Amino acid sequence: MTGLKRRGGLLALLLAFALIVAACSSDDETTTTEAAGDMAGAGIKVGMAYDIGGRGDKSFNDSAAAGLDRAVTDFGVETEELEPTAGGENREENLRLLAESGFELIFAIGFAFAEGVGNTAPDFPDASFAIVDDSSLDLPNVASLVFAEHEGSALVGAAAALKSETGTIGFIGGVNTGLINKFEAGYRFGAEYINPDIDILTQYLTEPPDFSGFNDPAKGKEAALAMYEQGADVVYHAAGGSGGGLFEAAKETSEAGTKVWAIGVDSDQYETAGADVQEYILTSMLKRVDVAIYSTIEKYVNEGSVSGITVFDLSVDGVGYSTSGGFVDDIKADLDDLTAKIVSGELTVPETVEG
Repeated sequence: MTGLKRRGGLLALLLAFALIVAACSSDDETTTTEAAGDMAGAGIKVGMAYDIGGRGDKSFNDSAAAGLDRAVTDFGVETEELEPTAGGENREENLRLLAESGFELIFAIGFAFAEGVGNTAPDFPDASFAIVDDSSLDLPNVASLVFAEHEGSALVGAAAALKSETGTIGFIGGVNTGLINKFEAGYRFGAEYINPDIDILTQYLTEPPDFSGFNDPAKGKEAALAMYEQGADVVYHAAGGSGGGLFEAAKETSEAGTKVWAIGVDSDQYETAGADVQEYILTSMLKRVDVAIYSTIEKYVNEGSVSGITVFDLSVDGVGYSTSGGFVDDIKADLDDLTAKIVSGELTVPETVEG
């Protein structure tokens, strides 16, 4: 009897222990599940329709992707990403696919989506749309996210003039549109603020409706090599994926014996470019599309809708310049002084090229 009692007691103890472990495991699982479900954006579906080049362009689209990724981490939103065909003919189709699939907040990355958003948004009044780089749509369920590209470009224009030893610099635009003209206008203003006599070479890779200039590195390289051959020693691009060609041209020209610089755009392209071209990237004009995407998702999570025009300028760090590589450390004080004058209103940067 004594042996049976001991065995029974041991079995009872083991059973009690097992129940405790099971209860703890169940509690942990419930806590983990609840933690995921408790995220502010859990269950909210966010769609993103990229423009030509898509995620991986190491420029404009990648900046948008970075904002989306951060929102997934912080808010737990569900996402779907679509890329256009090479010519971008299916932009509107991608927007409609996302809306028909029940996505509540849909981003259109680029001004070329304006017509597609204008056609699609009225058909899906319960969805919110947000378009980057266009403010022409006055619809109750459309938010316009626009930037002061001219202000950020003024800073890198000043950097180009301060670093140029030849007195000649260059600008490469992807497509000759009003938006890209803003980059050129700001670049010219900043460069001429430093050196009124500076010579600025300009080339646009394509004309509308041909938007391939945003994703043609070979054409970007050809344009850059021509500028370097004409004496430019700093060249700035606002050409999306075509900018990779500029970096290759800067490397090739420098290795041939004449050190030249390239200036990136949208993202910090020193960080996204290959290690073999980093030493030729003076700085980048930062267009914080990531901030615009993230803040718009945050507003939607908190308020359930987005609309109206939001401008991201120097005063809210919507644009700026990068310091990676340390190549502008010696002129940072000059650039920060120019920044302060623009933010205060002492200087007004033009949005169009005069003459």
